[in-house]
Amino acid sequence: MADAIYAVLIADLMASSARTNVRTLLGTKLAAASESHLRRKLIRLPYAVTAGDEFQTITEELSSLPTLLLDLRAIFRPLSLRVGVGIGSVADRIQPPVNRLTGEAFQFARGAIDNIKATSLFKFEVLTAFASHSEVFNQTINLLYGLHDTLVSQITAKQWEAIRQFLNHPSLEQTARRLKLDISTVSRNLKRGHYWQLSETAKVAGAFIERAFL
Repeated sequence: MADAIYAVLIADLMASSARTNVRTLLGTKLAAASESHLRRKLIRLPYAVTAGDEFQTITEELSSLPTLLLDLRAIFRPLSLRVGVGIGSVADRIQPPVNRLTGEAFQFARGAIDNIKATSLFKFEVLTAFASHSEVFNQTINLLYGLHDTLVSQITAKQWEAIRQFLNHPSLEQTARRLKLDISTVSRNLKRGHYWQLSETAKVAGAFIERAFL
């Protein structure tokens, strides 16, 4: 029988040394993310800090990876994340804490985030990288997310807040009410924040990942 395929996510905070109380903020954000993502079955295990301002988890369904990535970025604002995703086998029984597990998925994820830090993927900055045994998959998904991250880097704080609220309550009326703004302002912030492009990327990338690892 072939080994089961899992996705491991390793993320770290960018420019964290410039912030005060970053460990406290990281703990608060991770607790909220773990509660939300476990409840929605986006991750298998709670997020765990590995070293400094870096954390990791094992995701639930491969096809939900893009949804998880978008939600994680929204939750962590105003902090920015670098994210490496490794897809492969896990050597141990899947149980917490995730930072004690090993296997090729963890090795791939480490290589992916190291590639981001070394800026060795493309001649433009990226925030997300994938790694697996399939070079064709890696090239395609990394180009897709390289273009995606170009849009992500342009989103303002107000636009991120609109995106975060809309992800939690996908209704313009509810989002406007929660932000105490009119509907047209929320709609404009979503559009200028490239939300619709990010949303479509998540759908297409999720289907692509699922097909690649059936």
